[in-house]
Amino acid sequence: MSDVADKIAYFQAITGVEDADLCTEILAAHGWDLELAISTFTSSNSSENHHSATDYASEPTTSTNLPPEETGLVAGGTAGQPPGLAWKIITLPFSIISGSLGLISGALGFGVWAAGGVLSYSLRMIGLNSGRNGESTSPLVSVSASASEAMNFVNIFERDFGSIRPNFIAEGFMDALQRSRHEFKLLFVYLHSPEHPDTPMFCERTLCNEALVAFINENFVSWGGSIRASEGFKMSNSLKASRFPFCAVVMAATNQRIALLQQVEGPKSPEELLTALQRVLEESAPVLVSARLEAEERRTNIRLREEQDAAYRAALEADQARERQRREEQERQEREAAEAERKRKEEEEAHERAAREATEREAALAKMREEKLLSLGPEPDKGPDVTQVLVRFPTGERKDRRFHCTSTIQSLYDYVDSLGCLEVEKYSLVSNFPRTVYGSEKLALSLKDAGLHPQASLFVELNS
Repeated sequence: MSDVADKIAYFQAITGVEDADLCTEILAAHGWDLELAISTFTSSNSSENHHSATDYASEPTTSTNLPPEETGLVAGGTAGQPPGLAWKIITLPFSIISGSLGLISGALGFGVWAAGGVLSYSLRMIGLNSGRNGESTSPLVSVSASASEAMNFVNIFERDFGSIRPNFIAEGFMDALQRSRHEFKLLFVYLHSPEHPDTPMFCERTLCNEALVAFINENFVSWGGSIRASEGFKMSNSLKASRFPFCAVVMAATNQRIALLQQVEGPKSPEELLTALQRVLEESAPVLVSARLEAEERRTNIRLREEQDAAYRAALEADQARERQRREEQERQEREAAEAERKRKEEEEAHERAAREATEREAALAKMREEKLLSLGPEPDKGPDVTQVLVRFPTGERKDRRFHCTSTIQSLYDYVDSLGCLEVEKYSLVSNFPRTVYGSEKLALSLKDAGLHPQASLFVELNS
């Protein structure tokens, strides 16, 4: 919640919108992207946005006539006076420029900015805004309003004063501030006043001095803006620029704030400006080194955490793979055990079924033999009407019995079946001399009619 409240307060300070609910709606509509919301809002041509004269940084908490030791600001006229302490970072909260003096100076500056902005916009719309050689200074791709202003300033500055210049970042102020923070450098700010009589001489002899340019490009991130443009005008009010040419050194602070470390106002020689920049660079070196070390330590910690996380993930994946293999092996064994159990049960059921069927079949055969034995009746005594029959089995076993001569061949088959000496059901009774097969067609013949009376010798022939 504190981050949301900071963004709302920051947006109110920049845009001058006092309604917190309206600010919340605008930020939410832009996905809480502070820079995008501010760029969209400030790029509007409505008069109420221009007259609010909002700033990226607020007024100092103390008035400008206080000693530099209290305000942390080193004026250009007193650039040679050393500060009481090494240096102090004064965090400037972003708020609306208020008070009669602020309104008057804001109105005067706005008049110049609005006239130039409307003229520049009109020329861009009809395609007449081009460089010295007729080359268009408009970007080929869509960029934010602040970035467009920065690119236009860089092009015009290089056109008027040459290519030996500080490497001004062609981005909005906040982007340049963040770039300086990421590169662990201070941000050198130059506010350009085209109408000021000292501006051309300062730019040609001081700001474009080769030694000074080399020092600035090596040790600072540079940002420049014209006070005739929206963002340059707002920064001139934010940094309380009272004299031109105006230079400042700032750095990013916490909670969407900036720290003003040095400001140089009025025309200065290259040596004077270089001395001021060297001094603020020396004073801020411990802070920058500490920030760089802290960032490196954070990156190292992040890398170590990432390596530890990667090692943990690898170990976890290996454990998961082993666990997965163990589960798969266990499942395979369980499947095999289940399959073996199923087969065992099937075999047991088959054996039980076969035994049951064999028992049933044996019972049926026993019942059949008993029935056939009963159908034969008692064996008759010897007599003239009794036939003696001898039956030989393939095993060599012999069985004999007496039958009435009127008994049929079927009675002989019933007799053989009742003995239970055969494991097959299909067989034939055959006599040798002469060979006669008493098959199904002779079952109804009596023993006498079949020529088997008074005695007969038959053998069992198994059918294939």
